[in-house]
Amino acid sequence: MKIAKLISLLGLLAMSAVLIYAFAFGDFAAEGAWLISHPWGIVSLVDLYVGFTIFSMWIVYRERKPLVAAVWVVLMMLLGFWAGSLYTLIALQTSGNDWKRFWYGKRAG
Repeated sequence: MKIAKLISLLGLLAMSAVLIYAFAFGDFAAEGAWLISHPWGIVSLVDLYVGFTIFSMWIVYRERKPLVAAVWVVLMMLLGFWAGSLYTLIALQTSGNDWKRFWYGKRAG
């Protein structure tokens, strides 16, 4: 479980760094327009949001409270795997080193 925590933390740090960089130096409107004007840019965005959706399905299953799940899903759709890395790190920290509890959350029994 230590390796999973380390990978989640590294993901969170990497995503934090690139988000800060993009917000500081990027032009979201211009670069987004360029991205969606290219076929592989569209493929990349569809691929990304399919991944966000599948990951969000795990969050919805794992969380018992619909409002909590909804907040995490919105964060996933807005902040991508920054939110996914944070959610995974929190799930790992609160699982008590129990993989079943990590995967199933409060549904683990």
